[in-house]
Amino acid sequence: MNTYFRHQLADYVEYHRDFWNCTMHVFGIISLFLAAVIPLSAYSLHGFGAQTNAASIAVLPVLIYWLLLDATLGMAIVGAAVILLSVALMILHHTSSTGMWLITGTLMTVGITLQVVGHQLFERRAPALLDNPSHLLLGPMFVMAKLFIALGFRQDLAVIIQHRPQPRRGSAFNPGESPGESHPQS
Repeated sequence: MNTYFRHQLADYVEYHRDFWNCTMHVFGIISLFLAAVIPLSAYSLHGFGAQTNAASIAVLPVLIYWLLLDATLGMAIVGAAVILLSVALMILHHTSSTGMWLITGTLMTVGITLQVVGHQLFERRAPALLDNPSHLLLGPMFVMAKLFIALGFRQDLAVIIQHRPQPRRGSAFNPGESPGESHPQS
């Protein structure tokens, strides 16, 4: 894992401490990804003896970026992207053009709502994206890192994601006091 990714992940984590906000991000990120790739999947591309669609080409740069940040998490995201691109194609094959746009609009609305509500209601602060636009690309890496940690892998990431500031050594304080109001214990 490179230093840049460690720094970006640590910064992202500061905006995503609450369990419910993180849970809402999982569903929000999936919804937004699908909302982006469903319409793009409708456009077939042919070249060099192969056929693909615009969605597959459009996600390549960000997949490469994620692989460069962390190869293990990047490969897991590539696998998730393949599944979601397949879901997008299934949706396209089972709906009309109007249905596709209704589903896309619904997914976009749900995804944005989950992100905003998660930050406003549970974190009580603005989304990280507003302070650092690169956080838009870190969400999937964060979600995948949390999954790896929950499965017992990547303890190097757990140190960053689960870090909680601790009181300074030698200063004891009661739970109801702020750290600056510590009193010696009797």
